[in-house]
Amino acid sequence: MSYYKHHLFFCLNERTNGEACCASHDAQAAFEHCKSRVKAAGLAGPGGVRINKAGCLDRCAGGPVAVVYPEGTWYTYVDQSDIDEIVDVHLTQGRVVERLLLPADVGR
Repeated sequence: MSYYKHHLFFCLNERTNGEACCASHDAQAAFEHCKSRVKAAGLAGPGGVRINKAGCLDRCAGGPVAVVYPEGTWYTYVDQSDIDEIVDVHLTQGRVVERLLLPADVGR
């Protein structure tokens, strides 16, 4: 068994040269909202869920992006309700949120 059941990384990378980046989609606010929701649900900590910041995850064209491990499930999201759905469905129930999946061919 791994230390965390789920580890969710949010890309918070910011580019200043005009290229696409997750920071331009307010990824920091999504990260903070997710962290609060996980903690409030009692999911945080060893054996549960860890929410982490990440630098560029190299899937900028689909931004903002987040990835859940150990499954390697890549998500894109628009607002806090999408983050709530990831917490409620994937992190709590263990089911993939199909409508928020980042297509496999989306890269930088």
